[in-house]
Amino acid sequence: MRFGEKLRKARTEKGMTQASLAQAAGLSTRTIIYYEQGKTYPQDRDVYRRLAGILNVDADYLHNENDDFLARAMAEGGTRTRRQAEELLGDINGLFAGGDMADEDMDEFMRAVQECFWKAKEKNRQKYGKKAGQKE
Repeated sequence: MRFGEKLRKARTEKGMTQASLAQAAGLSTRTIIYYEQGKTYPQDRDVYRRLAGILNVDADYLHNENDDFLARAMAEGGTRTRRQAEELLGDINGLFAGGDMADEDMDEFMRAVQECFWKAKEKNRQKYGKKAGQKE
């Protein structure tokens, strides 16, 4: 489950509206909406901690490395690179669906795949002289 889905679930279980959560966290309602839709992710770990505190959940429950990967993809390459990163994560999740790989092993595997993704983007940039995933 991604950050936005976890946030929505925790918020609704707490009986809060998007607006009330936004106000309590010192964020805009639009930000909460975007978080829940998966359009954006907090750039600061403090936001995860604030939201977790308000919703009485562990900050690590809300945050995961895939969120950082997608946020970086958006920041470095825009929507095209983020879409590529989302597709990669979806493919990997489908590949291991129903499996019994230990969480630690899966985390290590995901870090390795993400590292390969960024190396490929860098080689592309060097070869074609453009930012990772960016159209000319």
